[in-house]
Amino acid sequence: MTALAAAAEDGRRRVLLGIACTTLAYALFTCHDTLIKLLTESQTVWQIMFFRSLTIALATLAAGRRALLHRARITPHRTQLVLRGFLILAAWLCYYNAARYLQLAELTTIYFATPVLVTLLAVPLLGERIGQGRWIPVALGFVGVVVASGLVNFNLSWPAGLAFLAAVFWAWATILIRRIALSESTLVQMLYSNVFFVVVCGAVLAFEWRTPDTRELGLLLAVGAIGGLAQFSMFEGLRRAPASVLAPFQYSSLLWAFLLGWLVWGDWPRPQVFYGAALILGSGGLAVWQQRQRGGGASP
Repeated sequence: MTALAAAAEDGRRRVLLGIACTTLAYALFTCHDTLIKLLTESQTVWQIMFFRSLTIALATLAAGRRALLHRARITPHRTQLVLRGFLILAAWLCYYNAARYLQLAELTTIYFATPVLVTLLAVPLLGERIGQGRWIPVALGFVGVVVASGLVNFNLSWPAGLAFLAAVFWAWATILIRRIALSESTLVQMLYSNVFFVVVCGAVLAFEWRTPDTRELGLLLAVGAIGGLAQFSMFEGLRRAPASVLAPFQYSSLLWAFLLGWLVWGDWPRPQVFYGAALILGSGGLAVWQQRQRGGGASP
């Protein structure tokens, strides 16, 4: 195998690993969102985010120790990391407040404007070249979302508007994650993001604290553990593959959302959900096939 062929094969493997990490991340995020939806019945969004971020920050510090603190002090990306913290905070506030009023599947479906927005923003902000072929899996997945959710008949409400606004903030934050991940470690990103949340949410909780009972505390700790694994998988995925390549794989969490919605709340999917699921799975399969054909880079 020539050096050029070996480099191309290594690139393909990196991208496929990035796809696997991203798919795992969004499965975990759906489990994480299910627990948060349960918690919003009795806990404020601020308190949920505080416990979640404190758990992740402590785990990150335990993993990275002094070397992580040193790197966090000298990183040249401090401004971007803080900006991303504000964007993610805005996204989560919109998303989790919408979760009080929307079904899990409905919430996740509206949020799936994110992959299209990421693909759009990847061109001007990351300089990724996106050929017509790469738009096909993104569009196919979005059609699957529309079919599965019945969005053509959906009347927009203010909770739905909050969910869409969350998608806008999250798309921008995803672009920043990809930009920073090219030269910064996953642990540094996780530390900055979660310490930011601990500080901001902790300040608010000085006025809104509500002591959780044993069940709530267990759920809060589980949210932190699952959220930490999801964050790590997502950041690692974005370190290995272009944002526009990974965008269609966010749709995979819709399948988990419908499944968990049925198991936890008894929301049985309509027949069109299964048609939409087939389209969504097809979009992910098509994206993998395209990547195998073109190699590991970001070019079309």
